[in-house]
Amino acid sequence: MRIALCSITERKATPRNSPAAALAAEYIDRLAQYAECDDRNFTSEEKLLEFAATFAARAHTQIIFLERTGKPLSSEDFAAHIGRQRDNGTRQLLLAIGPADGWSTAALAHAKSSGGLLLSLGPMTLPHALARTVLAEQLYRSFTILAGHPYHCGH
Repeated sequence: MRIALCSITERKATPRNSPAAALAAEYIDRLAQYAECDDRNFTSEEKLLEFAATFAARAHTQIIFLERTGKPLSSEDFAAHIGRQRDNGTRQLLLAIGPADGWSTAALAHAKSSGGLLLSLGPMTLPHALARTVLAEQLYRSFTILAGHPYHCGH
């Protein structure tokens, strides 16, 4: 399975040498033993949606938008969702953190119409860098759960 971990941030607001960026990169590197993962930043929702259209045109793809009104999942439920997607032939997974002021109505409609998932990391508001780190860790955790690796001990 190929994964694209995307976010919409201003270039000046995304220092690549920040502790959060380094930790996200660590989890993305760990994830490589289970799946190929592209780490991408976009400056606008429009550019991300253009990439999503190109990405989705290649093979069976599921789009997951992080959205505060989305469905909150436990780590186990998120892993089960990814496992079902993998087992049902999804070859690519695009996970996207939206703009600071939230996704447009059109973007949310696009995600829903394409069979995508709106996912919430919880009711708290997180800065983009921290949300990206949490998402990268949860992706890694999901694949370790699916592989039966002891990283996830159910706590």
